[in-house]
Amino acid sequence: MANAQVSLPLPVLPEGWSAPNDFKAIGALSTPNQRNLEPVGPHFLAHARRKRHKRTFSEDERIQAQENVKKVEDEDADDISEPEDPLMLGREAKDWKAQDHYAVLGLSKHRYRATDSQIKRAHRKKVLRHHPDKRAATGSSEDDSFFKCIQKAFEVLTDPVKRRQFDSVDEHANVDPPSKKAAAKSPSAFYKLWGPVFESEARFSKTQPVPKLGNDKSSKEEVEEFYNFWFNFDSWRSFEYQDEDVPDDTENRDQKRHVERKNNNARKKKKSEDIARLRQLVDDCLAGDERIKKFKKEARAGKDKKRLEREAEERRVAEQAKKAKEEKEKLLKEKEEVEKAEKAEGKKAKEAAKNAAKKNKRVLKGSVKDVNYLLPDGQEAGAKRVDEVLGDVEAVTAKLDNEELAVLAGKLAGLQLAEEVGAVWKEEVQRLEADGKLKTGEMKALGS
Repeated sequence: MANAQVSLPLPVLPEGWSAPNDFKAIGALSTPNQRNLEPVGPHFLAHARRKRHKRTFSEDERIQAQENVKKVEDEDADDISEPEDPLMLGREAKDWKAQDHYAVLGLSKHRYRATDSQIKRAHRKKVLRHHPDKRAATGSSEDDSFFKCIQKAFEVLTDPVKRRQFDSVDEHANVDPPSKKAAAKSPSAFYKLWGPVFESEARFSKTQPVPKLGNDKSSKEEVEEFYNFWFNFDSWRSFEYQDEDVPDDTENRDQKRHVERKNNNARKKKKSEDIARLRQLVDDCLAGDERIKKFKKEARAGKDKKRLEREAEERRVAEQAKKAKEEKEKLLKEKEEVEKAEKAEGKKAKEAAKNAAKKNKRVLKGSVKDVNYLLPDGQEAGAKRVDEVLGDVEAVTAKLDNEELAVLAGKLAGLQLAEEVGAVWKEEVQRLEADGKLKTGEMKALGS
């Protein structure tokens, strides 16, 4: 494109301007003094260096640029130095979205762990090496495509939002889960191989710090906390970085809205797939974790122990109940036997008392019969007399209990005279009358 030149006149001086004519000196120069000056400073050193090595300005600048690059490389060789891939150096700048920004800056081993200071130092190092002016000074014919890639990588990684979007889809930072065979080689292999996997996934967690996988010495509470955390993992991971570019023109708004909807649906799908992937990863780890098997075994043993203790307690209680029942039945049986025996004894006693009462009644009847029914000797007792005497005897004996019958029979035993027998009966009748058991005058023969 040709350059257009436009000539513009100088501004017109204002009227009355008379500076050259009206200038007046208000002071004078001091007397000059002669001093010896010693040349110093970077420019003098550069002049001396060129003179000493007989270099031109361009040669000296080129050599100095090379030395500065080497100096920077030597200073940063500790943590941000890595060889450059020739294929990466040949990348097209327009394909920046597919490039590995960390690899472009030489931070492949740091990736999401790289600090802002490391990113700036790595960028400075790459700029010193690949700046178009520096490359031209070294005589390189390389174009500035890779330098643009460097600038784009620096732009993305120094912007917190863009960097997080890129870290969300940075597959190079992921650690592949081990196979079942590899994790089962030894007790330590499981934790050694699975630990880095979860440390890599932990970068997406909204909650920090993230529980560690631990080792075979971890407690049940620590292991449960770890798996509960990962089964309820809250991830900030998003997939905007992989969105299809939205057209910037405002003429086709329908197309713009279509692309935005398409991107939104793609993000949701990728988010769901990532959640499923992580859940499967946690399930695989859980399935191979020997600690879970150990805890389940201990839990089963504890349950079995409690069950055995419960069954033993139930047996003990049942035995005690059985023993108490047998004891109760034994006591009841003994009581029944005692009651039965007492009843039998009582029955015998009653029978004996009854027999004794019968015997005593016979004695009482016999006592009056033996003395001629209380009549004097030689006087015959008629039927009426017999009936009156025996009727009185029965009336009296009916009012007496067994003991009184025995006492009365004892008094009458051995008596042979009618007067003696009659006196005993008379005394007994009077006693009964006094007690109110017999009415006065009720006796016909014994009371007279």
